[in-house]
Amino acid sequence: MVARLTSEDDIARMREAGRLAASVLDMIGAHVRPGVSTGELNDICHRMITEELDCIPAPLNYTNGPGTPPFPKSICTSVNHVVCHGIPSDKKVLKNGDALNIDVTVIKDGFHGDTSKMFFAGKPSVLAERLVRVTQECLYKGIEAVRAGARLGDIGHAIQSHAEANHFSVVREFCGHGIGRTFHDEPQVVHYGRPNTGMVLEEGMTFTIEPMINAGKRHVKILPDQWTVVTKDHKLSAQWEHTLLVTASGAEVLTRRTEESRFG
Repeated sequence: MVARLTSEDDIARMREAGRLAASVLDMIGAHVRPGVSTGELNDICHRMITEELDCIPAPLNYTNGPGTPPFPKSICTSVNHVVCHGIPSDKKVLKNGDALNIDVTVIKDGFHGDTSKMFFAGKPSVLAERLVRVTQECLYKGIEAVRAGARLGDIGHAIQSHAEANHFSVVREFCGHGIGRTFHDEPQVVHYGRPNTGMVLEEGMTFTIEPMINAGKRHVKILPDQWTVVTKDHKLSAQWEHTLLVTASGAEVLTRRTEESRFG
């Protein structure tokens, strides 16, 4: 079933979930520094989500289905060559130059807000800085392709073209997804493709765009914990994510952060 909002009340609730998810990323940046553990960052976010925002952290105890262990933490923390779904740990202490993706999903009044952002602990390498910047540009180019009447392939093509023009590669095993009352719904929003192909976008649809871009080859593997995804060549990876609402003229970014004036 394709995620779609059909009432102004549902849209308002979805906007609120998105706003609250974004506020967690606005808050946590001040805590990202060398010497802090990803477990500490998880605990700080968990307290804000549950105590201050009165939300549910959607990743906590989430499972992909039978045989998959529940995700044990409230956020995902993916460091350097970890592509996505990194599990926070008190043993994983950030070092100077580390690149970190923090992925936050909250549930408020039955609706999900899902978003992620890249951070640096200390001073990054030139490559890491460039990869993170280009990956964010890929997200924005994907968002610019969204409007009622466009197609999913337009989004993937915009992202893939920009990544490959900068000599980076696009992860293909993981993608954006429909979202609303359900965490992961249709459509699947892949980050590569050909223009004018795929599902036609309709006003009211809600989904994430979350490109995962690698400095090396696109190939990935899943670690024995059945969650953590890493690059096979151990080269750096970066990801940015927003939750969007399709409108007649474009996309409303429901998880816009305070520094993103480009979205109004």
